Amino acid sequence: MKIPEPVRLPSGSWNVRMRLGGENYSITRLTKTECRNAAIETKALYKNGKLRKEKPVEEKTIEKIIDDYINSRRKTLSPSTIAGYKSVKKNAFQPYLKKKPSEIKCWQDLVDDEIKKKLNAKTIRNRWSLLESALKYSNVPVPNVSLPQTIKAIRPWLDDAQIKIFCDAIRGNEFEIPMLLALHSLRRSEIFGLDWESVDLKNGIIHVNGSVVQDESGKMVHKRENKTTDSKRDVPIMHPRLKELLEAVPKKDRKGKIYTKPRNYLWKEINSICKANNLPQIGVHGLRHSYASIAVHVGLNPHEAAIIGGWRDIHTMQRIYTHISDSDLLKAQNKIARFFADENGIQNADENSETQ
Repeated sequence: MKIPEPVRLPSGSWNVRMRLGGENYSITRLTKTECRNAAIETKALYKNGKLRKEKPVEEKTIEKIIDDYINSRRKTLSPSTIAGYKSVKKNAFQPYLKKKPSEIKCWQDLVDDEIKKKLNAKTIRNRWSLLESALKYSNVPVPNVSLPQTIKAIRPWLDDAQIKIFCDAIRGNEFEIPMLLALHSLRRSEIFGLDWESVDLKNGIIHVNGSVVQDESGKMVHKRENKTTDSKRDVPIMHPRLKELLEAVPKKDRKGKIYTKPRNYLWKEINSICKANNLPQIGVHGLRHSYASIAVHVGLNPHEAAIIGGWRDIHTMQRIYTHISDSDLLKAQNKIARFFADENGIQNADENSETQ
């Protein structure tokens, strides 16, 4: 018997159906070559009387494939990342979750349906990325789809002049310490995870080690690890006001977490202050980027700024550093433009006086 030519399934796998000794055999593999070779091997085993019919493997639904992938990563990923994955599964690709890959005729429909929800491109790409990883984990061929192009948004920050306005505006505020910590480059999760044992007032150093994030049930949990290995760092206390505030706390009260309020209060208070003072509403992470603007202003190079800020690599800091540097360059150009405008005004005034 000649081996039938493998046929590609809608899922992307390849299949050969053949009949040996009155029994039907269906062989499915990821590639055409693998499928053909498996069919040849099956026929050889039949001829030698050694063929045992394989029990068909039950195909999983998209929902089960995603669940399996999420469960496989629980020990290696942050609770907040797992929570994000669960949120994606809850909200994305809803009409298709109960279907099996072989039942999906056009995978592009999954992406197009997300686009119709008017979601931004980054959200859609993140959702597809989870599904893509889950399919790979379950050895299901990943189909080719067209994803919307993302436009890198530049997160707002405060420049050196605006930082001075902000620091004056928050003086005496109940959130002044965590706001100044953010200006020292700490992430929101790092501020939430910071305890008094990590503050070395004698040497003026904050030991950033650990964070507090939200898990899939909405509960805040402490992580011993930071976002990246470079996030674990010693940050010098650079603003005298921060040291003053920390030292003002009675020694008997220097225990436990420094920030104890609900997690969203800090973000709301920062934006409220910014709005009241005609500043960009930057949130907690915008203050972290504002630290980078200080680094640019005082002349730190990207490598030095990245070490203090705990960025994963120099390229991450370089992207932030570059757009802030461009802003400083524009201000310098504007100063030159104003100089020439003033010079032109003086010359016009002199010429007018000479003609009178």
